Amino acid sequence: MKIIKEAVAGTLESSDVMIRVAPLDGSEIDLQLNSSVEKQFGDAIRQTVLDTLTQLGVNGVQLIIDDKGALECILRARLQTVLLRASDSKELPWGALK
Repeated sequence: MKIIKEAVAGTLESSDVMIRVAPLDGSEIDLQLNSSVEKQFGDAIRQTVLDTLTQLGVNGVQLIIDDKGALECILRARLQTVLLRASDSKELPWGALK
């Protein structure tokens, strides 16, 4: 999945997460995480994001994540939504997702 434009998904409400994505030249992943629960769950949040990016074949992307204590399923849903919007795809490759 190739990221071709900037996109946003989510809110800054309690128990939600806002994810902003933008394309980058090259194949690097620039992940910036701001979380109210970073000390407890920061590593797990990063791992969930990186796993999802790997499953969808996404690289060359900047992600800014503002987490307000979202559950993992919400994080995945918001991430999938923002990637879909940023790639101009019509549907996710569901077979690639776990």
